[in-house]
Amino acid sequence: MSVVDWLRQHVVVAVMRAPSTEAALSGAAALVAGGVRAIEVTYSTPRAPWVISRVRQAYGDEVAVGAGTVTTARQASEATDAGAQFLVSPGTTLRVAEAMRASGTPFALGALTPSEVMAAVELGAGLVKLFPGSLGGPGHLRALRGPFPDVPFMPTGGVSVANARDWLDAGAVCLGAGSDLVATDLLARGEHTEITRRAAAFMSAVAPALGS
Repeated sequence: MSVVDWLRQHVVVAVMRAPSTEAALSGAAALVAGGVRAIEVTYSTPRAPWVISRVRQAYGDEVAVGAGTVTTARQASEATDAGAQFLVSPGTTLRVAEAMRASGTPFALGALTPSEVMAAVELGAGLVKLFPGSLGGPGHLRALRGPFPDVPFMPTGGVSVANARDWLDAGAVCLGAGSDLVATDLLARGEHTEITRRAAAFMSAVAPALGS
């Protein structure tokens, strides 16, 4: 199974912005305990490549681990070297897209407008990250699906348990869940039980779409 297919089948991609390496590792454990099977370690996390490597070692084929907030060619290369199985950028630039493509790792490029969606697709993105999703909500995605019915969208930003089904009904193939799932302050305070609870709630909300 390709990584993109894995993300589509498991739906929820936890976007983790941890304040420390220790918080990242314990946060990943809490997410997995709640049923999440895809984790995006953002570059706002200290020593993100090292964290990616450690999480991959810990969970092997049970969890897809990627790098998020990839904004430079160097990050794309070092994240791949660390074992990242997918790369996610918040936007779309030629240099970063070329580095992602050269890495051989599946990648998502960020887009909000029709022109940005077209650019992301032309540059080879396997997923288009609709970001920030909170600006237009599921209605914006539904409108984009009109001219782009075959583009796989992953909305990120503003995704919650309450609107997860709305996003999927609007045409999302998977969901990037950040602060409503694994908030930085929860990680900082070590509230792992709450993170696990939120993870289970997200997985329950998307249960009808799992494996589709």
